[in-house]
This record gives sequence, C-alpha cells and structure tokens, in this order.
Amino acid sequence: MSSDKEAVLARYRAERDKRLRPDGNAQYLETTGSFAHFLDDPYTPRVEREPLTDHVTFAMVGGGFAGLAVGARLVEAGITDVRIIDKAGDFGGNWYWNRYPGAQCDTASIIYLPLLEETGHMPTEKYAHAPEILEQSRRIGRTFGLYDKALFHTRVDDMVWDDERGVWVITTDRGDRFTADYIGMGTGPLHVPKLPGIPGIETYKGHSFHTSRWDYDYTGGDTNGAPLDKLGDKRVAIIGTGATSVQCVPHVARAAETLYVVQRTPSSVDVRANAPIDPDWFAGIATPGWQKRWLDNFAANIGLWPVPSEDLVQDGWTDLTRRIRARVMDLPPEQMNPAGMMAAYEDADIEKMSEIRARAEAIVEDKETAENLKAWYRQLCKRPCFHDAYLQAFNEPGTHLIDTGGKGVERIDETGFWVGGKHYEVDCIVYASGFEVGTSHERRAGFDIAGVGGRRLSEAWSEGMRTFHGLHVHGFPNAFIVQFAQAANFIVNVPHNWTDAGDTIAAVVRHAQETGAARVDADAGAQEDWVKFLMTGPGMMAGAAPDCTPGYYNNEGLARDERAAFAVGHPAGATAFFKYIDDWRKSGEFKGLVFEKAG
Repeated sequence: MSSDKEAVLARYRAERDKRLRPDGNAQYLETTGSFAHFLDDPYTPRVEREPLTDHVTFAMVGGGFAGLAVGARLVEAGITDVRIIDKAGDFGGNWYWNRYPGAQCDTASIIYLPLLEETGHMPTEKYAHAPEILEQSRRIGRTFGLYDKALFHTRVDDMVWDDERGVWVITTDRGDRFTADYIGMGTGPLHVPKLPGIPGIETYKGHSFHTSRWDYDYTGGDTNGAPLDKLGDKRVAIIGTGATSVQCVPHVARAAETLYVVQRTPSSVDVRANAPIDPDWFAGIATPGWQKRWLDNFAANIGLWPVPSEDLVQDGWTDLTRRIRARVMDLPPEQMNPAGMMAAYEDADIEKMSEIRARAEAIVEDKETAENLKAWYRQLCKRPCFHDAYLQAFNEPGTHLIDTGGKGVERIDETGFWVGGKHYEVDCIVYASGFEVGTSHERRAGFDIAGVGGRRLSEAWSEGMRTFHGLHVHGFPNAFIVQFAQAANFIVNVPHNWTDAGDTIAAVVRHAQETGAARVDADAGAQEDWVKFLMTGPGMMAGAAPDCTPGYYNNEGLARDERAAFAVGHPAGATAFFKYIDDWRKSGEFKGLVFEKAG
C-alpha cells in the first residue's frame, strides 16, 4: 500500500474515532412529551369525521410512494376497494412533510418519481423540487381513484388477524374499527423526526422547529422557492449538516442576517448539475415501457457486474461504480482476487473523495472553513450529497460554519447554544437532524401487528427479521410488509423497491381472487430457505467499512447485534433480485406461498 493511501485511510480512522460515542441511536430524542409539538401538521387542517366500521378488500398503512405504488398496481389488477391510511393530511409520505426551502430528490427524477408513464407526467428537471414530487404523489392518487376511501390525519393503533373470520381488524386513533381481507404496511424508513439529545435543548426560549415541519410563518417565503423575507434581521442556527441541511442552507444564507451552520461531520458534496428536461428529448425516450427500462438500467449501473452496455442516467451515483469497474478491469490476472479487487475499490473511492475534498477547497474562500468542510471518509459511509450552492453559501458574509470537531453541540440554554466553550446567541434554531432509522420497526410504525394466535410481529422477529421475499411473514396471512430488506435492498433509489413490491402484491392478490383463495401465507420452509439463501451474501455494505465515520448507515458506529445481520438483500445484488422476482411473478406458480380457500 502506498504511503499516500495509508495516510488517507489513517485520516479516515482518526476522524471516525473522534466521533465514536457509546450511546449510538440513544443520543437522539423522541419527538414526544414536551417535544410533541414538533410533529404538528402545519400544512393541512384536521377535519373531524365519524368513526368507520366498514370492510375493504385491502387496507394500506402509509400514503407515500410505497402505499401509492401498491394502491395503483392493485387498481390496475381490478382491485379497486383499497383504503390508504396516513397520519399526514394528504398523500406524499416523506414529501408531504419535507417542504423545507430547496428540498429536492438527489436521484434523477426520471427514475425517482414513481408511475410517470402511467400518469403521463414529464418531470421538469433532472432533480425535481419538493412541490413537483408532492404533486406527483397527488396525481397518482387522483389517477387511480385512491382518494375515495383514503383516511388522512389518522394513525393506526392496531392490526389484528381474526382467524375465525379470515380478516384483519384495524383500529385507529379516530375511533375506527373496520376490517380488511388484506393489509399492507408501507410506513417507510424515514418518517419519524428525531432531535439531537443536546443537554438543555428543552430550555431554549427562542423559536425552533424541525426541517420536516418548516415554519414559513416565521421565516417568510414558501415551499415554491419564494425568498425567506422575514429572516433579514434574524440570527439563525441550523444544527445538522446532512442531506437536508445541504439543500436548505443556501436559502437561509441568502436571507438571514446571521446564519450559524453547526457541523459535527461534513457531508461529501459533489456536483449536482441540475437542468430542465427538454420536452423534445423526453418525447424521444418516452416510448412504451420506458420508465422500467430506465429503472433497470440505473440499478444495473449501480451494481458492479454484469457491465451494462450504456448508462442512461449518468450522474454522481453511477460515476463511482464506473470508476470502480474500470480499476478492477485493469487489474493484472494475478491480482484478480478479492484482495486485489478491494484494493482497486479503495483506489477508485479515494480518487473520487479527493476530488470532492478539492471541490470544497476550490469553492470556499475562507481556507479554515474549506478545510472543515472536507469529508474524510469513504463516499458510501454516509449518503452522498450533490449540490451546486451549498459550498458557495459559506462565501456569504453572514454565514458561519461552526465546526464542533466531531463532538456536536455542548449544550443549549435559553438564548442559544455552546460550542468549544463559546456561546452563540440566536433567535431561531432549526433542527436538521433527520429521522429515526436504527429503532425498532414497531416503534417507527407506531403499532405492532398481531398474526395467527395473536403473535406479534416483534415476537416473530425477536431474533432478527424473517421474511419470504421481504414481503411475507409466515403466520401473518394476507399481510404484506413493503420495505427493501431481504429483497432488493436498493437504498440508492428506494422508490424502485416500492413499485416492484406493488407488482408482486397485485399479482398475489389477483391470483388469490382468481383461484378462490381466502388466505395467503408464506410457507415456513420456503421462508427459512429464503433467509438462509440471503445469508450466503456479503452482508450489509453501506457504511460497513471499519473506518467509516458514524451515521445512520452503520448504526452510529456501534456494533450491531446479531439480529441486524438479517437486514440484507439478494446476495447477487438489486438487479438479480428484480429479475428473480419478476420471473417468480410471471411464472404464475407463486412457489413458497400457500393459498387456502375459505372453510
């Protein structure tokens, strides 16, 4: 190993060690109790209604992309009696809540926005902004009639399988008690806001809010990009420098008298190069089946093998993979082994990250600030960011990076925050601290479904997740859990997982109805075999390197318990899973599932 490479890896380890802490996910606060107001809906008034006691064919929890994709595919399959339940005031999921200034997708719109072909929408930009993403959610709801039975501002309390009647009983915080033949859970990985557990956070008397509940009444402006014209005389602190902060900082920097960007760990910020989509170009590519071709092409370009013949999207995500492939292909025969390939991977990653660090140095005028904005870790240790105004924001005279040396804010008091023994008085604190990731499924969902014999899902998964294809759990008939683990596990473009799951769910339910089956469950042996197959793979890759800085990709730097080892995907990668499950659906045999008729 060259001395330069060893020096970089040593720096990675040193930066990681500065940030390691024993409390892991426990360092964050739940938005409950005195912090419950952070969950209020500032966008849509709650409408009172009478409790429901009816019956539907399919009840789906979650009105984001997962619920919408499942609902749309069910309607296409002729199953129109679908009810979507969501705590928000409309469809959109995470994009209902995330309306902070500058919010936009960081995967190309053409593959990120689901059901574009079915709804006839052409994205306006390569990376669409939040209002367009939210409107696409609503467009899906309108196109497929999903508003008709939807329940908004409604939280599910419980979902219990009634074995005698062969239905699920759903109860909610609105007094509802209705039944469904089938249930789906599409609660998503990022929807429960978390706050940093900073001592004294509850004592602050200024204005404060979480980025997922942006307070435009206080800041001025709106989600469509109008200037934040009420911040001209305000001192604002944004605590957190992840993907959300990267997008909203430039807007606040242009508006506030003073902005403190409080950083524990810098994000890697590569070029975004957003641009409008040319309608003539789009008309040329939007032939039947176009979006699936683009989805499959992107997934293939993110994987290392086999090498696709072209890269349709051509963005920062595919760039790193392309570099790794090139390095590996250039290896001499004697180095074409796991150790040689890992070394080639490291070389490609160091090359890429060196360019990203050099970008900070070239753009940011203050040399100390530029140095503190350099990300010293592998690119996939944390979710990569892409932006063309974030680094430039630190050239604004009123914008100041408060780097905490990896330690975070020391404490908060009535008037501001403390870092390095210095007090910063502010009028407003914005928490860009993200969402819960490493907590239990039932905690994030807010309920814990009960299957055959009253057995709770948390009990079934007490020793780790066990599913068939990531969707079905033995002993929980007619239930579908829409998430990416034990399936494609494709975290670069999460909506691809959801639309594919929608295809599977619609195919299974339609087959059950056509054959007169009233109950569908995973065969216990098939589920065990699937999990054993998954465990033959390389395990979790994102953030798994031992020198990765702590973050939600790697359980905040703490060793995972044995149960976490099951949160993996297909051993051959996302593309292999998508092909496998497509063949499984098309076969019409549905091997591994047991269909039973009533009585």
